Amino acid sequence: MQDKPFSQACENNKPFILKELLKHFANASKVLEIGSGTGQHAVYFAANLSHVQWYCSDQSDYHSAINAWIDDTPSENLHRPVALSFPDDDLPLVEFDAIFTANTAHIMQNDQVKAMMQKVAAKLPSKGVFCQYGPFTIKGQFSSHSNLDFHQHLLDIGCGGYRGIEELQQFAPSLKLLAPITMPANNMLLVWHKR
Repeated sequence: MQDKPFSQACENNKPFILKELLKHFANASKVLEIGSGTGQHAVYFAANLSHVQWYCSDQSDYHSAINAWIDDTPSENLHRPVALSFPDDDLPLVEFDAIFTANTAHIMQNDQVKAMMQKVAAKLPSKGVFCQYGPFTIKGQFSSHSNLDFHQHLLDIGCGGYRGIEELQQFAPSLKLLAPITMPANNMLLVWHKR
């Protein structure tokens, strides 16, 4: 583990996310992960969701990390990463019925988040599911003071900062949001269904 990029946050949140994915991806067959990052989520979820084919994606800079995790923890249903960067790239041609992303929207710029939401909405079939994990605001309100501080830090280093759930809904009106699921560490899981 020491020779691969490692995120403690991924280790902390993966069992809680998996508990929800087992429910919301129960009928899924092909899942695209947007922003696979270190690869930790991919190897864990693929191993525990054996009924789905799990496809990784991220900017090319992250592929060596993702592949290192796959090399150490391979699964027959886990696929190597493809290059994906918003707003320019299209989603892979595979016909996905579910999409997952974690901790991406607050890193991206506004045009990137808008492109992601619109391309996810266009890609998913009717009744397809998009599970989006991370910190968000509701009606402009932060869930904790630490989230407000982190949002300001993100802006200071050039990231886009926290996204409002209402803004995401406006970007993708063909996606219907279920009630946000409260997760540990002031995060949420947004479960979107294609209308």
